[in-house]
Amino acid sequence: MSGTYTHHFDSPTFKGTSTIHTGLFIGGKWVDPVEGGTIEVVNPATAAVITAVAGGTKADVDIAVDIAKKASKIMEINRAYKTSWGFRCPGAERGKLLNKLADLLEKNIDEFAALESLNTGKVYMYSKLSDIGSTIRVLRYYAGWADKNQGKVIETKETKLAYSRHEPYGVVGQIIPWNFPMAMLSWKIGPALATGNTIVLKPSEVTPLTALRLCDLINEAGFPPGVVNIVNGYGHTVGQAISEHPLIEKVAFTGSTLTGRKILKASAETNLKVVTLELGGKSPTVIFDDADLDLAIKWASSGIL
Repeated sequence: MSGTYTHHFDSPTFKGTSTIHTGLFIGGKWVDPVEGGTIEVVNPATAAVITAVAGGTKADVDIAVDIAKKASKIMEINRAYKTSWGFRCPGAERGKLLNKLADLLEKNIDEFAALESLNTGKVYMYSKLSDIGSTIRVLRYYAGWADKNQGKVIETKETKLAYSRHEPYGVVGQIIPWNFPMAMLSWKIGPALATGNTIVLKPSEVTPLTALRLCDLINEAGFPPGVVNIVNGYGHTVGQAISEHPLIEKVAFTGSTLTGRKILKASAETNLKVVTLELGGKSPTVIFDDADLDLAIKWASSGIL
């Protein structure tokens, strides 16, 4: 089921190979899309086609959500705990898995930096130190947070106590853009996994390669099948299906204001899911009359990158 693509890197910065599964990652396995669609992935620096990956549709999102829903409920032995995920998995255990994922990513940082550069056109050292480096740090941050997100115990009378607890939403949908593929992915999956949610994530259709490669590390780290699901596809198919799905309790989206409005509308017209939106323009800069224009131009350009 599903294919692979192997890229051979031979540059001063990285010499080696990277093998990426090109299918959909659902239930801890690589599967073909229901309708068999594909999407070409292009190197923006050369305009050359790198490979083609699976293009999912609403049918694939439905399957992924169903599996993600079940993943938080299945009882199975996981180390010392009779648990799978969510409330049945202690925060410390979720933190261990996130730290393991960060360890594996750090071990393979050169490969991921080269792959990120290939797919985004960024220079290698920027990808390594900024994008992949920050991804590792974000995963470690949320690993440490996993067992510290607790409720409160309140004394209401001398003989009575009330308590609150923080509960996972359940299945959360995540839609990320093309400009920081790995960093954006970590900002979305890190807090969701730390708090015991299961995920259906759509990477950008133009920069999906590192997200797909990371799925192998997710399996290697030991996350239960179905906790993280990656469905490639376009916004008007996979993105819309995530936004409208009645079993998805929360959507996190980074992208355009226009699409953000559509997601809010979809939430209102379906199950009133919680929505987190990061929208707007690109790197706005305020430059005053007395500014050093050479420096202003330098840092404004850096912001665009």
